[in-house]
Amino acid sequence: MAFAQNTNENKFKQLKEELATPNVFRNAAGAPGPSYYQQQADYKMNIVLDDAKQRIDGKETITYTNNSPDPLSYLWLQLDQNIRIPGSDGQLTNTSTIDDFSSSWALNRAMNVANFDGGFKIQKVTNADGSELKYTIVGTMMRIDLKKALVNGASFSFNVDWWYNINNRMEIGGRSGYEYFAEEDNYLYTIAQYFPRMCVYNDVEGWQNKQFLGRGEFALPFGDYSVSITVPEDHVVASTGVLTNESKVLTKKQLNRLAEAKKSDQPVFIVTQDEAEEAEKKKSTGTKTWNFEAENVRDFAFASSRKFIWDAQSVQLETKSVMAMSFYPKEGNPLWERYSTRVIAQTLKTFSKHTFDYPYPVAISVHANSIGMEYPMICFNGGRPNADGTYSERTKYGMHSVIIHEVGHNYFPMIINSDERQWTWMDEGLNTFLQFVTEQEWQRNYPSRRGPAHLIVDYMKGDKSNISPIMTNSESIWQFGNNAYGKPATALNILRETILGRELFDYAFKVYANRWKFKHPTPADFFRTMEDASGVDLDWFWRGWFYTNDHVDMSIENMQWFRLDTHDPEKEKAQDKEFSKEAGAGISSIRNKESIKETVNEKDPSLNDLYIISDPYAVTPEEKAAYQKFSEGLSQKDKDLLASGYEFYQLDFKNKGGLVMPIILEFAFEDGTKELIKIPAEIWRFDSENVSKVFYFKKKVVAVQMDPFLETADCEVFDNYWPRQAVPSRFDIFQQNK
Repeated sequence: MAFAQNTNENKFKQLKEELATPNVFRNAAGAPGPSYYQQQADYKMNIVLDDAKQRIDGKETITYTNNSPDPLSYLWLQLDQNIRIPGSDGQLTNTSTIDDFSSSWALNRAMNVANFDGGFKIQKVTNADGSELKYTIVGTMMRIDLKKALVNGASFSFNVDWWYNINNRMEIGGRSGYEYFAEEDNYLYTIAQYFPRMCVYNDVEGWQNKQFLGRGEFALPFGDYSVSITVPEDHVVASTGVLTNESKVLTKKQLNRLAEAKKSDQPVFIVTQDEAEEAEKKKSTGTKTWNFEAENVRDFAFASSRKFIWDAQSVQLETKSVMAMSFYPKEGNPLWERYSTRVIAQTLKTFSKHTFDYPYPVAISVHANSIGMEYPMICFNGGRPNADGTYSERTKYGMHSVIIHEVGHNYFPMIINSDERQWTWMDEGLNTFLQFVTEQEWQRNYPSRRGPAHLIVDYMKGDKSNISPIMTNSESIWQFGNNAYGKPATALNILRETILGRELFDYAFKVYANRWKFKHPTPADFFRTMEDASGVDLDWFWRGWFYTNDHVDMSIENMQWFRLDTHDPEKEKAQDKEFSKEAGAGISSIRNKESIKETVNEKDPSLNDLYIISDPYAVTPEEKAAYQKFSEGLSQKDKDLLASGYEFYQLDFKNKGGLVMPIILEFAFEDGTKELIKIPAEIWRFDSENVSKVFYFKKKVVAVQMDPFLETADCEVFDNYWPRQAVPSRFDIFQQNK
């Protein structure tokens, strides 16, 4: 017997070809294998912040340990500041049209970028004994050639001296830089990517030395840091790590307040606004060095300003307590003193609940205008009120959301250390998903911008030539925010609420987080772990949501109503009589009542025979006898079935958008009750465009609605009803839900 070829198998085809073959480094279950390894990069640094020249000078000693089985004849470092060298690949590959220069602001910004003397000025690279090492700079990367290959288990220490000019973020942008307050001639520095950093070397691609073009962020190995930061004497420094010389840089009063904050579950001021404003005026000319230590981090950032107000509190997690801290200028109040540290605390609680207890000793939010950027233990966040202290609803919730998001990045990718240079969604998408969960725990009906399925609809039904699959490299994504943040966050929320359910999803997500904390996961590790821990085949889901730009658009094309023929003339003719009443008269019959005053039969009753005067719905003796004979041949099971009163409905469905999803139906019955039925996406496995299914109930259906709770991101809802009914626009639905 010949079978037709299944042309729809690609929708449910397993991801054997798309995912790397399991091996001793990463197994088929999505966990680190028996030979998994990762490199170690430890740093000792002396950093000087020149507040007069807006310049960073640094000296570092890097100790690199090769835990791989491969001998390494050279090492690769990242020089991210080199994107600011005039004529860098990042600048040259940015496209533009003349419309992009249609305002003085845009024109000035372009000129400032082109004329800024940016990039690392490498002074020297030396061996531990002081002898020079050969190095080659390739764009935003630097290769150091070793005199002898670094074998498995061996370590190599070397020194790099450098300096660079700090960029004005407000003029030329950037993830780090300074903000200048002209009225009082003060600076607020948020400093990151400020030192040559080791690239990742792993089992997936060897050296991760993809050039930094501006979008794809960072892939870095873990290590221990000891950093001394010299700043103006009246500056307050917020940093990755633990302050180890607090008695030398803080006053006795500040030390006492910090000790109080470590025992408080509410924010305590370490530096008050009055004290910060006094420092703004005096501007000390001396310097002070702050020492910080950080263990097992993948990066190191800091912020410095004499403008900083500083508050902190303790946050109790399930197994430990950690510190939440905020640093902000007076321009951030009243929003920042009221909310920032409290928002940090809730973020740590929610993320810990869904992954693992926050492992670091501190989480810091620093206020800098028009930014949102994350580093281990510290992040830089926007959300500035008006000059008079008033603020809009948008500013308030924007500030809350960016703090939740950036603090959350401590988990993705600072601890669960995915490769941002390759796959932005692995940190931004997962983090945005838990951001949504946190927002809802922070405030009921919080106006989240991403997460719920219906919020991604306008993007997904847009022009496909401008929509990238999620599995697109970070530097090549169309519509970056929707693709790398919104769509994967929505996919995970749908996976949690609709595909797996919360219990299965939360368990599997937590398994992934714990398997890969302080390690380097890939997309395959995430996909495989979620399947392995949930026990549900999700390859169709990853394929549709992550590897295509299809959208969800399913419709109810038709519904047919059937009843069982009981063969009982009493029941069947009574039903026929009711049907005839419900059907009503046709238009001709209605009009004929008026236009035909009298028929021939009405004039001459003698013409009326048995067929005219008898009741067509009356049961004849012959019909009764026939039913009696029929009934005697039935089993009791058949009799019970015929007497059950089931109503049968065939629904025909069409998949117009290409993305297969579960069919969720709400049946409304004549008696006012409703019933919800959820059909798994596998119903589409033999035909991904058209499917039919019969449903049966003991009561009459009056209406059917598909996706009644807007949980599948269906792009058109008018065809989700049978019978059809007018529905509000997607915008109106969002407003109602909001």
